[in-house]
Amino acid sequence: MSDFLERVVAERRADAENASHAVAEADVVARARRRGPTRAPSGGSNDPFTRALAERRAAARLAVIAEVKRASPSQGVLGRGVDVRALARRYAGAGAAAISVLCEPRHWGGSLADLSAVRESVDVPVLCKDVIVTGYQVAEACSAGASAVLLIAEALDDEEIRRLATRAFELGMGVLIEAHETAAFERAVRTGAAVVGVNARDLRAPAEIRPERIRLLHHLARPEHILVAESGIGSEEDARALPARVDAVLVGAALMRASDPGVLVRRLASLTRERAEPAGRSVP
Repeated sequence: MSDFLERVVAERRADAENASHAVAEADVVARARRRGPTRAPSGGSNDPFTRALAERRAAARLAVIAEVKRASPSQGVLGRGVDVRALARRYAGAGAAAISVLCEPRHWGGSLADLSAVRESVDVPVLCKDVIVTGYQVAEACSAGASAVLLIAEALDDEEIRRLATRAFELGMGVLIEAHETAAFERAVRTGAAVVGVNARDLRAPAEIRPERIRLLHHLARPEHILVAESGIGSEEDARALPARVDAVLVGAALMRASDPGVLVRRLASLTRERAEPAGRSVP
């Protein structure tokens, strides 16, 4: 891990530890379980987030995961004073398959309060995007209304990914496992996760975005995977340039800066894809 990613991992681990002193993990898990039906630890691909992406794939349409992102470590403030409820409704109304909410507080300016506000405002699935390294965080995300959580392969070993994914599955959520590096993406693919992503942004050096990463790594995804391209997508032209293998895009900064983000969401969501195969594998 880089110094930056190491620092954020340590910060979020400490945050979870401190939070557990105020509210025990067992209580957070119980609260999360009360939010809705749970399912077997073996997981699957029938959670709302995975279903939404799979439905777009089956219809040969690009799935758009539109992001609520107040700030970026490399770009500074993106959404000062933004009304996250109104923004989420605009995304959903324009055809977003899901909405990603940045919840990391120090470097991305996010919060679980933002996630809860978005969840209360839209019917589409909501992804908790954070540097998640503990089961406590997964339960917190669920209790705040998340439909799925993001796991970063570079920040976790295989056993940690399996443990955190299992906690998510037990709580009825989906999982998106992302990576930037080749070895980390190979590990993500081997987990058997239904949804995997290639992040063009290197979290070892957040200012570095390499759009070619998806072209270098897409062939490693198995046919059953739903493949998400993340970061570096700012226009319809950027999306058209992606490999045909890509099923979904996660777009943040470009939407936060747009005068009318609904226009870009609508254009991206209207793009057709050459592949429409069903996804079916899950983390065992």
